[in-house]
Amino acid sequence: MEPFLKKFFPSVLLKMHDARQNQYCIFDSQILTAFTSSLYITGLVSSLVAGRVTTATGRKGILIIGGAVFLLGTVLNAVAMDVKMLIFGRLLLGVGIGFTNQAAPIYLSEMAPPKWRGTLNTAFQLFIGAGVILAASINLMAAHVGDIGWRVSLGCAAIPAAIMTVGAMFIPDTPSSLIQRGRVQEARKSLNQVRGVDSDTEAELNEMISHNEAAKADNRQPYKVIFERRHRPQLVLAAAIPSFQQFTGINVVAFYGPVMFRSIGISSDGALIAAIILNVVNATSTLVSTFAVDRFGRRLLFFEAGVQMIACEVALASILASELGTAGTATFSQGASITVLVLMCGLSAAFGWSWGPLTWLVPGEILPMEIRPAGQGIGIACNFLFTFILAQVFATILCHMKYGVFLFYAAWVFIMTVFVALFVPETKGISLESMDTIWQDHWFWNRYVDVEKKYTIPDEELSYLAHQRISLES
Repeated sequence: MEPFLKKFFPSVLLKMHDARQNQYCIFDSQILTAFTSSLYITGLVSSLVAGRVTTATGRKGILIIGGAVFLLGTVLNAVAMDVKMLIFGRLLLGVGIGFTNQAAPIYLSEMAPPKWRGTLNTAFQLFIGAGVILAASINLMAAHVGDIGWRVSLGCAAIPAAIMTVGAMFIPDTPSSLIQRGRVQEARKSLNQVRGVDSDTEAELNEMISHNEAAKADNRQPYKVIFERRHRPQLVLAAAIPSFQQFTGINVVAFYGPVMFRSIGISSDGALIAAIILNVVNATSTLVSTFAVDRFGRRLLFFEAGVQMIACEVALASILASELGTAGTATFSQGASITVLVLMCGLSAAFGWSWGPLTWLVPGEILPMEIRPAGQGIGIACNFLFTFILAQVFATILCHMKYGVFLFYAAWVFIMTVFVALFVPETKGISLESMDTIWQDHWFWNRYVDVEKKYTIPDEELSYLAHQRISLES
């Protein structure tokens, strides 16, 4: 929005009005990218802290804390008078996202029955997509409000923040989290509530108690335990998958979609409408993942999306090279603009049914209870780190690499797809408590399985400890 740029980033506005300006470099402003990417610095730090906070307060507690901090950041953004105030509010948003992004996927994984876990976890990405559509629609309407339109846009973020904060007060905490804090009777009530009062939940509850007793017998900090050799597969995948997500090129769509469309000559309203179209495609494609993930598995979605994203990114590079060249001063034709939009929709769709939801699903599945908050925290921190780096440098990379930026992302997608083929096992239909079995048959990770035996408590002892704990609680 021009009033927003005029108040906080006037140099960018001047470049937009310069007809001789290289289209690739219009938004190459470190202050502007600092505003965009500052959120991810505090998101990174808070996601690491979130593991400990989650263990102490439970999944429910950290959702409430994260929502409240996000609400405060929204208020500061809406009333910002200068860039410093704007960025400080953005930093608070990062804290809120760091906390809630850590807790929400774990909450869904721990509450969902094994056969529906994939479907329910993809709903996490689905509603992110729905939120982005709503945000883009608000931007489009607020752009016509006048000079305060940007305040309306930023202030409307208070609505989902309030829903998160208040709504979390009315949901039960997860049974696993309650058992970790010694509240077995509340865990039984929570499990009955989510499975149904007519369900036989004692076996599932006993299994959770047994795993918790094993973790307590180990009596070490999760952030130390996760770096042990026996947890090497979980550590590598929990860090690598969220990191790789940011190299799909989706940042081009998510953060710089309108910027890209403005750069190739589309009007301000047209750029916002194109962004809405992209986000509708992304959210709709997440429904495909919701349907397919528990039917066809995680790996198939990764493979198909890898081929589709590489094809779209190579085609995008070719079109930008032919239309704008390296000088970036040529006029972009209407037909080429539509083709760019279609290809970016293809990229967005592939992401929506693969790396979007599966980035949160797979790490949440493979992490054992005793290291789940720590592993999820590390994964989200890695995600935020690379999001920050790429958001901070993307405009500069676009300015210097020009159309080659899409070839850069295509090469990374190829590497990621090969990594999945070699190192990511299928987790479809396997309960969280039985997930350790997937490493035993894996060609590479099976070398780490034998170490686990040194730390395993006999089944008879685990069963005895579980029954003793239930008796004491009763």
